[in-house]
Amino acid sequence: MKRLLPLLLALLLAAPAFALSEEEAVLNIFTWAEYISPSVLEPFTAETGIQINYSFFDSNEEMLTKLQAEGGGTYDIVLASDYIVDISRREGLMQPLDKAKIANWNNIDPRYRGQYFDPDDQYVIPYIAGTPLIMYDPARVDIEITGYESLWDESLRESLVLMDDGRNIIGITLKSMGESFNTTDPEILARAEEKLMKLQPNVRVLDYDRPDLPLVSGEATVGYLFTPAIIWAQEERPDLQVVYPAEGMGFGIDALFVPVNAPHPDNAHLFLDFLLKPDIGLSIALEQAYTCVNQEAYKLLPQEIKDNPALYIPAEIIGQPEYIMDVGDAEPIFTEIWTKFQQF
Repeated sequence: MKRLLPLLLALLLAAPAFALSEEEAVLNIFTWAEYISPSVLEPFTAETGIQINYSFFDSNEEMLTKLQAEGGGTYDIVLASDYIVDISRREGLMQPLDKAKIANWNNIDPRYRGQYFDPDDQYVIPYIAGTPLIMYDPARVDIEITGYESLWDESLRESLVLMDDGRNIIGITLKSMGESFNTTDPEILARAEEKLMKLQPNVRVLDYDRPDLPLVSGEATVGYLFTPAIIWAQEERPDLQVVYPAEGMGFGIDALFVPVNAPHPDNAHLFLDFLLKPDIGLSIALEQAYTCVNQEAYKLLPQEIKDNPALYIPAEIIGQPEYIMDVGDAEPIFTEIWTKFQQF
């Protein structure tokens, strides 16, 4: 009996530890709905036994508000757009990555490292990249479309589908005026508001999730779309034409980070390393229809995708694209302009 007592005591002590381990085998992800697909999530759970709780937001700003309210806790992984990632970093809402736990780090294409939102590569892993473009139906549009300014042409009344994204649409209005996406001068923004309101008669649809559908169906004849919507529309309607805006193009990277008070940081690092595997990076690129940021995954892409100039824009054409960035105290001005515009 005396020999059995230590063994029984050891078993009793082990039981709570085992239960605790089971409770910790979870990962809380916060991003847009369907932005990380089951073809990625399910193999991760199968490989690690870690169960995933997937929460989603509708906008970058909603994400930031919730993350601020939680003090960087609750979530283990956040995936959002570059400018909001930058704000999160500067507000101390991220924890530094432990690269010793990310064996696949070097699979990140160097072109997407060291960006303004993480200049020293301490906090962020890029997920995808993309360049919004104009697309139109040449059989139903009588004017030559060369850039953003063309969208104001009177012949396009009730013909446009635009992404429902204020920073982008106000941004292209500013670009059409020869200004930056990130202009904060109140006088310039007032003029941009006046010009943007003149675009209302031409807008038929505002859609964030599937702005390709009105183009494909013929409900709209011209659109300004995120990269995936361009690709999806091309698949259904190869006759639709892509335009590289003459005023200059925008560019964006969506990226992942671990919040400062993440409850399961080790699981988060396992997940980040998993995402950087070549086969997983390939799945992300194919399913999300964005530019691949994983250089080993890129090698696995079908050649026809590599040759698609809407996904991989030649350097001599894209020039120096511009990020949408944090506009600080001018953010309420952008929000007010966009709210007024949505009431068309």
